[in-house]
Amino acid sequence: MDFPWGSEYHQKFITNVGLITSDGPNGKDIMAAEWTYLVSYSPAHILVSIGSRKATAENILKTKMFGVSITAEEQNWISSIAGGSSGHTHDKIDALKEMGVSFTKGKELDVLLVEGASLQAECKLLEVIDKGGDHLLFLGEVVNGTFSKNKPLAYHENKYWKMTTLIEKPSEKKRTEMKETAEKHRKG
Repeated sequence: MDFPWGSEYHQKFITNVGLITSDGPNGKDIMAAEWTYLVSYSPAHILVSIGSRKATAENILKTKMFGVSITAEEQNWISSIAGGSSGHTHDKIDALKEMGVSFTKGKELDVLLVEGASLQAECKLLEVIDKGGDHLLFLGEVVNGTFSKNKPLAYHENKYWKMTTLIEKPSEKKRTEMKETAEKHRKG
């Protein structure tokens, strides 16, 4: 079964948007990657899913490094430009600079990072996972990172969202009831 981009299946997921930067045979590049995840706390590992034919994927395979800038709420337009064209045919870094976006150079790796992002991470490639789908999984170890107070952008139903309404956890009484019920069903 497929869950095509834009389908109702695809729209049930809520993700952030990672701005993935790279340099290599396709020159300096930036792309928007909806599937960007922290998958280990210590050491910090980030997993990014990128189409196997993307300029960014080719750059990372060659250089073994990439930058991750988690898009802040007010940077949704940056995400649209980074994801709206191919690094094979467009210099998106220069286009964004012309539109006022500032980049910083990594402190540990030769990668660019988007200023004002919610989080910035320099990643050394650890592994490429190919399960035969249309995307490759790039596992990177974070060698340097910074964060800002800017809230991360959410992506859902092919739209950008602010996460503004807090849903309270269950009451203390309900959490106690849940814990007691779980204990009644402990295995072994």
